[in-house]
Amino acid sequence: MSKRLLIVAHAPSPNTLRLREAAERGARHPDVEGIEVVVKPPLEAGPEDALACDAILLGTTENLGYMSGALKDFFDRSYYPVLEEKQGLPCALYIRAGRDGTGTRRAVEGIVTGLRWRWVQEPLILRGDWQEGFVEQVEELGLYLAAGLEAGIL
Repeated sequence: MSKRLLIVAHAPSPNTLRLREAAERGARHPDVEGIEVVVKPPLEAGPEDALACDAILLGTTENLGYMSGALKDFFDRSYYPVLEEKQGLPCALYIRAGRDGTGTRRAVEGIVTGLRWRWVQEPLILRGDWQEGFVEQVEELGLYLAAGLEAGIL
């Protein structure tokens, strides 16, 4: 039975779309088999997606020191329907932050703590001006999650 990795990432700009595509590319790496990858923008993802996945990768922009309104909307709609069912869900986060990303990280961590999801790695904060290296970092994160799921270590 294949496992499912859900990528829920807000991509309001060409660069943030490149990040979401990089996460998917990493998760679909040819060396990783038996992992179904589902990619959705936060406004299209819902509790049914979270209930059906075995791990989740969240992606957001830093908006006024907070997560994107779209990701917050996903959490608002999904929190109570998944609360009891998905405790311990392996999760990871990347933040595209023009400034420092700490407020965004704190906000997402607070919700994830309430959901009792399990961080599988420190949130990845992509700070400051755009760098091409951001794409590679997010691709590696997607690969790490998919490979960890495949290996049964997440």
